[in-house]
Amino acid sequence: MDLKQLLYFVTVVNEGNITAAARKLHIAQPALSNHIKNLEDDLDMKLFHRGPRKITLTDAGEILYTKANNILELKHSIRRELEDNRSGFKGTLKIGTISAIDADLLENNFLKFHQKYNNIKYELYEGITPEIIEMLFSRVIEIGIVRTPFDKTGLNITYLKVEPMIAAYKNDDDLDKLGSNISIEHLNEKPLIIYRRFESIIISAFQKVEISPYIFCINDDSRTSLLWANAGLGVAIVPISSKNLVLANNLKFKVIDNESLFTQVAIITLENSSLSSVATNFLKEITIDPLSI
Repeated sequence: MDLKQLLYFVTVVNEGNITAAARKLHIAQPALSNHIKNLEDDLDMKLFHRGPRKITLTDAGEILYTKANNILELKHSIRRELEDNRSGFKGTLKIGTISAIDADLLENNFLKFHQKYNNIKYELYEGITPEIIEMLFSRVIEIGIVRTPFDKTGLNITYLKVEPMIAAYKNDDDLDKLGSNISIEHLNEKPLIIYRRFESIIISAFQKVEISPYIFCINDDSRTSLLWANAGLGVAIVPISSKNLVLANNLKFKVIDNESLFTQVAIITLENSSLSSVATNFLKEITIDPLSI
């Protein structure tokens, strides 16, 4: 297996068939077919289900597609970093981040860093916490900005601000009557819309007060939770820094006063791994909220 084979494989997947991929790669269709066949022979496994018009990936193909994209991105990243150095730039900060970060993080860290190191360029990758950690271990990025909880194995971690979760909703007369802070008991029997990674934490918090929560919808992104809540489908439970992720003028918010539902943003790097001078300098500029220590 080599980089050319991975490039051919990824292009076939992206284009949906051999003919379109061959055209994009500017090679003959039989030659591309042979490259794909050789790759399957080398791996001793089938990568595609071949249909009359479009091919689909096998389970093995799905795994290879994810890994191949990471490897090819790493190759491009290395080339860009070397070109930056040759062109006289100080370097490029390769960082992965969750979408739900607040303005304080941008102003107190990124803006401050940019003002001090104004020749630095940025490669930003967005995703959910597990995706950011995967990119870190694949070395596509050097620094990750993630949210607790997550598996800490193999990571250096700097915790930032502690923040509560909120209940976001469109219309609810019972919640409207309450103050800006509510207890978890006030959400009893409410149709809850939750982010999958917080499922066990939220259920555990309810169980501690002997309530069985009504989980109406589980999804993979805080933005989805907020959009569903804005449509009047239920009450979304999300970190407070997520509340401005969607343009939802109809949403109302209540802070959930429950320490079990507090969460933190964290800066992560790999243990026992050398960082570039750019990444090292960025970490030196991190502002830590005293409440998180």
